[in-house]
Amino acid sequence: MTKVLVEPAASVNEVNRISSGTIVKGELYSEGDIRIDGKVDGKVYSKGKIVVGEKATMKGSLMCGVTDFWGKMDGDIYVKDMLSLKSTSETNGSIHTRRFEVEVGAKINGTCKMISEAEYDKIIEGVKGKTEVPVLKKA
Repeated sequence: MTKVLVEPAASVNEVNRISSGTIVKGELYSEGDIRIDGKVDGKVYSKGKIVVGEKATMKGSLMCGVTDFWGKMDGDIYVKDMLSLKSTSETNGSIHTRRFEVEVGAKINGTCKMISEAEYDKIIEGVKGKTEVPVLKKA
């Protein structure tokens, strides 16, 4: 008899949330998805998807696999796959991504560099070397 390992489907309760009215200062690291509707001053890293809501404000850096961005960012964005800047978004800083989508009305003040997945991995390893970043491993 063969054993089949089935990974459980992600539920909405497994998404990390920074709600409106919440302020986070420092570094946030997650294996899972993150939804930001509050204010973040620091570094946010996720192996998954980060959604930044319309009223969210960020200062620092954002690093993840995929991003849907409606809010405001003062700092650098690093996305391994797809960055989608929505019409209400405003970014002030450098953007590094493999794929890029911009809706009419989005504001971009800074630079944009298209990178490969390998370049993203190298950048993340460089960032990990400069700070006390915990190594994220699947349980």
